[in-house]
Amino acid sequence: MTLILENVSKSVAGQTHIHPTDLTLDPSTMNVLLGPTLAGKTTLMRLMAGLDKPDTGRIVWRGEDVTGMRVQDRGVAMVYQQFINYPAMNVRDNIASPLKLKGASRAEVDRRVSEVAEMMRLTPFLDRRPLELSGGQQQRCALARALVKDAGLVLLDEPLANLDYKLREELRAEIPRIFAESGAIFVYATTEPEEALLLGGNTAALWEGRITQFGPTPDVYRRPVDATTARVFSDPPMNFLAMEKRDGEILFGDNHRAPATGTLAALADGHYTAGFRPNHLELERTEGDPIGFHTRLKVTELTGSETFVHLDHHGEDWVGLIHGVRDLTPGADITAWLAPRHVYVFARDGGLVAQAPYAEAA
Repeated sequence: MTLILENVSKSVAGQTHIHPTDLTLDPSTMNVLLGPTLAGKTTLMRLMAGLDKPDTGRIVWRGEDVTGMRVQDRGVAMVYQQFINYPAMNVRDNIASPLKLKGASRAEVDRRVSEVAEMMRLTPFLDRRPLELSGGQQQRCALARALVKDAGLVLLDEPLANLDYKLREELRAEIPRIFAESGAIFVYATTEPEEALLLGGNTAALWEGRITQFGPTPDVYRRPVDATTARVFSDPPMNFLAMEKRDGEILFGDNHRAPATGTLAALADGHYTAGFRPNHLELERTEGDPIGFHTRLKVTELTGSETFVHLDHHGEDWVGLIHGVRDLTPGADITAWLAPRHVYVFARDGGLVAQAPYAEAA
């Protein structure tokens, strides 16, 4: 049941939505498409589903070239951000509708609906209509209708985006369980790095129609192959700073110096870009010889137990994620502290060339 995309590309009205792409999804895997709006996630899913035909390349599903096959013949299920249920039908008939279209027997319909409803925790609500359900229950109903088809490939296009926080958290916790029980290939599109980390499995980082990296989710997060992937898999985005290696020292930004130790000692002399995650900026000096950068506070955002601080560092926009609620004045001069041990080092072309010892564990 492997899904293979070989040199697949897609353009619309002369604009490239997906550059030539190779991707292999193995059976019984959870696969997250992570990227900002317009990165190409939905287009890639439509190609997988057969809703669109690629301009180049081919799609192989279950060992068969399905590039020109109709979507209804592929055994694929798709759930959209705008979940759709039939309002005049009860939950039982909503879930059963794909089976009835296929001409399944009454006994088969009853068995499959009962199994999937139990999996989705919808058994007590089978006789209700969708509008009598909560938002999370309605989305579970839409998911159940997709799963009852026994599709080997289930495509979820930002399925939780329109739900409130509590419902999103509830379904995020349930989807890995549902995936494990179904045995299908799941492909889940999201703009949120946190969601990718919660879902686990594999992640494909997308940027402007290109997959910049694909692999186990923790590996893509901890070891991004380039600065673009690091931007995609960080919310807020990773901060960047000009850096130079010279004579056993690392020079950051406005001539701050630190010894080149650990993996940084092996760098060739030259100019690089340092990257660091928002949670590694501190407003107080910590242990480990951190470097203090002079910045100006632009704005703060309180999230409850944490504070986002937006900083101007000589024209560069930085974001820090600081524990606790901070009462700070916009426009104030602030020293932001960064320990070199948390730095990723990128070459001028954006490729990752080194990680300091603790960056991987961040």
